[in-house]
Amino acid sequence: MNILALDVATKTGWRNNLAGGTWDFSIKRDESGGLRLMRFKSKVKEIIALDRPDVVVFERTAGHHKAALIVQAELHGVLKSLLDDENIEYKAYSASEIKKHATGKGNSNKDAMISSCIEKLNIQPVDDNHADACWIYDLAQKDFKFN
Repeated sequence: MNILALDVATKTGWRNNLAGGTWDFSIKRDESGGLRLMRFKSKVKEIIALDRPDVVVFERTAGHHKAALIVQAELHGVLKSLLDDENIEYKAYSASEIKKHATGKGNSNKDAMISSCIEKLNIQPVDDNHADACWIYDLAQKDFKFN
């Protein structure tokens, strides 16, 4: 199964069957927030065209910071709309599901997620966003193996 895993945020971690990394959708001074959404949509469309995934998996919207939640929810809306248009299935996992899968603890911190990525997956992530995407990818591989 061809999987694209995303840790959706201003700095989006990603992983697919071929590669992974981080995309930065920070807006510059005097740019509208809509540019973040347009850049995100463009990048996701690009990766879909390159490696047509069967399913896209991502972390559910969650957190405590209102501004970050709004950005994440907007990006998720763009993502779901695009995937519906492309007829690509998607599934979201909670942060605690992903962390428990990675470390055995549902409340692990960023350093633990990075360390477990290095130790268990033998991947040196670019940052915590990339590490999360690697674990989302790994979780989906196990999840869809049994479906």
